[in-house]
Amino acid sequence: MLRESESDTDHLNNEEAEAAKALGNSPEDPAAQAKKRAAADNGLEPASKEPKNVPQSAGEPTGDIGPDTPFQGSELETVESSREAGLWPVFRNRNFLTLWSGQVFSQIADKVYLVLMIAIISDTYKSPEQTISGWVSAIMIAFTIPAVLFGSLAGVYVDRWKKKPVLVLTNLLRGLLVALLPAMLWATAGWNVFDLPVGFYILLVVTFLVSALTQFFAPAEQAAIPLIVRERNLLPANSLYTTTMMASVIIGFAVGEPLLALADRWLAPIDNGSGLGKSVLVGVSYAIAGILLLLLTTHETKVENPEQVHVWSDIQDGLAYLQKQVQVRSALIQLTVLFSVFAALAVLAVRLAEVIPTIRSSQFGFLLAAGGVGLAIGAVAIGQFGQRFSRPQLGLTGSLGMAAMLTGLSLAPAQLWPSLGLIGGLGLFGAMVGIPMQTTIQEKTPEEMRGKVFGLQNNVVNIALSLPLALAGIAETFLGLRTVFGLLAILVAMGGFFTWSLVRASLREPVDETAA
Repeated sequence: MLRESESDTDHLNNEEAEAAKALGNSPEDPAAQAKKRAAADNGLEPASKEPKNVPQSAGEPTGDIGPDTPFQGSELETVESSREAGLWPVFRNRNFLTLWSGQVFSQIADKVYLVLMIAIISDTYKSPEQTISGWVSAIMIAFTIPAVLFGSLAGVYVDRWKKKPVLVLTNLLRGLLVALLPAMLWATAGWNVFDLPVGFYILLVVTFLVSALTQFFAPAEQAAIPLIVRERNLLPANSLYTTTMMASVIIGFAVGEPLLALADRWLAPIDNGSGLGKSVLVGVSYAIAGILLLLLTTHETKVENPEQVHVWSDIQDGLAYLQKQVQVRSALIQLTVLFSVFAALAVLAVRLAEVIPTIRSSQFGFLLAAGGVGLAIGAVAIGQFGQRFSRPQLGLTGSLGMAAMLTGLSLAPAQLWPSLGLIGGLGLFGAMVGIPMQTTIQEKTPEEMRGKVFGLQNNVVNIALSLPLALAGIAETFLGLRTVFGLLAILVAMGGFFTWSLVRASLREPVDETAA
């Protein structure tokens, strides 16, 4: 097993204890502090209370806050918390910025990769009388199968491996596979097996391998965040992480084609317009992510005698943990619903742009960009002020807000500005669901269980991202655009109320939060 070096945290705790003694207050027992923090997170009691021996009028420090200002015990905690709250401490964390930068390039490469596959098929293999849907469906299946087969399995191994090598190697190997793709396609040009080009089989195999490596990268990335970010900064850190992940789903498909075209133009003088630039762009994006992550320090130490891997029993351990931990299970359900909705939006936006009279269907990226803006605004708001509210409150409010926006899309006239506003609101409320729920999973999952839980999460979320891409278009064809938006609104509202009621019920009963 792997464990984080806690020397920095211990040093900080010693300093706080000494400061409390100097002020005449005895430091609170760590277990009692943990219980108070857990209760505050669940909305059962406030995170801080008035100091016992200070009059009510002295509950807040007066005058300017400076190094010589005398504070009572809880006042000192309040000032320290205010200095460490929000996004600023996260932006000062070099390790988190390194991880986040690697995530940005990796997520962009993941989404643009699928656009690259469509471009290669369209330019090379599809005949004019054929539709591209059959070819693309085969690629999507090849991309989805590893999520089903290896999602949970990868989490079991990530628990036992150091996170940094996994993060670096998975990106470099994916970059290498994409970089070799043009050479493999050139070498097999004109070859056919069972009436299909050999190059298409190569695309399927490379897609399968890229997706399989992604199954190891995702849980390692999620498990690394608590290793490099203090617990009180997990919410703002996850505001950046989760927003990047959701924004890549919304915006990645929209910007993929322009980025690939730009890369082709830049390399045209070198490759004589052969289209090599598209593969170079995706491969370089993966490579940059891997190189950036070489700078990451996770403070992990390897145990001398690690326990043996028992794959199925470890997967069962993860499932059993989700069964016991209602808050983690509820958060996972909400994340699944959330990503399903945004994956469906990536498809439905094309049809929505088609029925809006002032734009063309090819300009659906404007609609998706509005969702990205909403996500960004929501991420900043949650990162700065989310600590003031409990996770269940934020999740329910976000779910109801998303349902309201989807209802608006199903009822409002197909006009540009109302659609932009509603999709922007959908992104904003989506941030209120995704960020607190991802933070809940990280806070409530012990280190030795993170790989298993995040592997299961990665498995479920990948399926939630893939199925709507295939089903949303079919549902819109048979039911109509407005009906599909209305059904999504009902799904989100039901999911929000269901998970909120589960958490409320669990908080009325004594639960062992440390049980594995």
